[in-house]
Amino acid sequence: MSERIKITALLFGLAREAAGAQTLEIELDQPAAVETAFAELKRLHPKLAQLDRSLLFAVNEEYADRARSLADGDRLAILPPVSGGEGEDLFEITREPIDIANLRSRLLRGESGAVVIFDGVARNNTKGRRTLFLEYEGYVEMALKTMAEIGAEAHSKWPINRVGMIHRLGRIEITESSVVIIVTSAHRKVAFEACQYSIDRLKKIVPIWKKEYFEDGAVWVENQEAK
Repeated sequence: MSERIKITALLFGLAREAAGAQTLEIELDQPAAVETAFAELKRLHPKLAQLDRSLLFAVNEEYADRARSLADGDRLAILPPVSGGEGEDLFEITREPIDIANLRSRLLRGESGAVVIFDGVARNNTKGRRTLFLEYEGYVEMALKTMAEIGAEAHSKWPINRVGMIHRLGRIEITESSVVIIVTSAHRKVAFEACQYSIDRLKKIVPIWKKEYFEDGAVWVENQEAK
């Protein structure tokens, strides 16, 4: 017979509203992981499934991916993405794969005739040196503040409608998105220019750092210039 464990699920924001509770106690068969715990939560509270792709997780106050193992007595936090910004612009930090189609649909309105998307992905080499994967870390609160400042700058320079920026932290595999910027506007020219400006500024001032892992070592990359 499988060993059973008890964990405490802590829910915040939209996740709390979907479940109708801030704290839930659940039992799971071992081996258990974040993914199996969340599956049980979705079974008990089906509305959570609507938020599935946008949620973050933490185990005992540390961010965790869905494969993270759980032990008896663990605290599993269910978190909406950390967000900043005002109005209808959107600025987020996430540890989950970036859903570009979802981001686009959240920003696009009928008055826009252009959507420009910059999708920054992990490439497999740097100056001929084979890259295995990337890892990002950041000062989340300050990153969100500076992303919102960039959005405000873009609005002041061009007659655009909305700006969206989302940056992923943690491990990024080759070809996965690390940062996505979306600009919507009535006309394409200003959207292209504002998107270019936004990624260049993000690379220079947003406190997020990249570490590249190679076959023979790893190195932190300084964002001293836009690339």
